[in-house]
This record gives sequence, structure tokens and C-alpha cells, in this order.
Amino acid sequence: MTGYSLALFDTALGRCGIAWGPDGLRAVSFPEASDEETRGRLRRRAPGAAEAEPPREIAALIEDIVALFEGEKRDLSYAKLDLEGVGDFERRVYALSVEIRPGEAKTYGDLAKALGDVAQSRRVGQALGRNPFPIVVPCHRIVGASGAMTGFSAPGGAELKRRLLKIEGALAPDLFDAF
Repeated sequence: MTGYSLALFDTALGRCGIAWGPDGLRAVSFPEASDEETRGRLRRRAPGAAEAEPPREIAALIEDIVALFEGEKRDLSYAKLDLEGVGDFERRVYALSVEIRPGEAKTYGDLAKALGDVAQSRRVGQALGRNPFPIVVPCHRIVGASGAMTGFSAPGGAELKRRLLKIEGALAPDLFDAF
């Protein structure tokens, strides 16, 4: 499918990006080291995407992402996802992830158990590591069995995961948190 578009937008965490096409949201990117790297990440999922003014539904999603990063509780589960090229197992994992509300967290084992086999925890983590829709499919809300901030492959890694969970209220702020 062609006809993909992208837009970069500023948030409290930095400059993020979003890509969409005729079938819905194609990719989301947390801030990379540069705008060009953010565009590159988006174009890996949305080849040939050109920068464009977001349509109403994507603009609303951007507004909600910005608000979420500022500490407002926002439900992003309404976003229409373009799941072309996403495997069945990943689709099931992402569907379970979307059910986790801001301020909540679950473990990889919780999701694996919901899928029918707690032994698939590692596979759940791998599926989340390939998540093309971070924050919309809230992979940051899935933590290790002991609550450890493991398995977050977005730029900023485990520290970004911890920060997002604090913003959403799933973790209490530390004495030194500046937000």
C-alpha cells in the first residue's frame, strides 16, 4: 500500500512522529536523536511517507499524545491501527496491551497467561519490542515480573518507560522527578 504520510510534533518528552495511511495509523515514534532519524524510523514502517498536514482523526490523536505526556489521562484505544504486516500473535498481544489503562501496569507473564500460556512471556516481550505503535499500543505499561523496567526498546529505554509510568500515575514520583 502506498499513500503514506507523516508528521512530527513537539511533546513534553521531545519531538515525536506519527505516520498514517488510508487504512489508519501506521507508526508512532518517540523522539530520536534528530528529526531525520525520527522520519527514518517512521518510513521503515510507512515506506515513502511524505510530510503532510494530519487529517482530523490523526490530529486528535496527536493532541491526546501531547496531553498524555503532560500528565493528563487520555485513552488512545480509539485509534484505527493499520495492522498490515503484523502477525496474528502480535495482534493478540497488542489487543491485550490496549486494554491496559493509563495508571495501570501488567507483567509480560500476565499477558502470556491471558494468551493461554505463561511460558510465552519472552515471546510477548519480543512482540512488544516490535510494536510499531508505541504509546498508542502502550507497551510501556508491561513490566517484568518483579516490576522491573525491562524490555523497552524505544529511545530512552527503561528510563523512558519509568518516566511514562510516573506521568500516568502507575508509579509514584521520586523525590528528584522534575515533572
